[in-house]
Amino acid sequence: MKKYLILFFVLFFLLQIGCTKSIRFTEEEIKNFPPNIQDHIRKGEIDLGMTQKEVRYAWGAPDSIKFLPSFEGKTREEWIYSSMGFVRTRLLLFLDGKLIYIK
Repeated sequence: MKKYLILFFVLFFLLQIGCTKSIRFTEEEIKNFPPNIQDHIRKGEIDLGMTQKEVRYAWGAPDSIKFLPSFEGKTREEWIYSSMGFVRTRLLLFLDGKLIYIK
């Protein structure tokens, strides 16, 4: 029984390591962004008005993307980020590639 318990904790630990997000950018990749956007990306923060590329550099790839019907000829996408730790879900809405909503 003790062996199984130890094995369980070792596997759980390894799975948690595998789920961590690694560095999503290099300084070379973000050097042409405005200084405030570079700061957000380095801190892993996002803000309204950021582009999809900037958000990917800050947070990594979303867990899912939903393509919504266009609005006045503009593309709309809903990005969802989920976290296993505290079951936290973040929803982002983009209009023509710009972040317009964070929940």
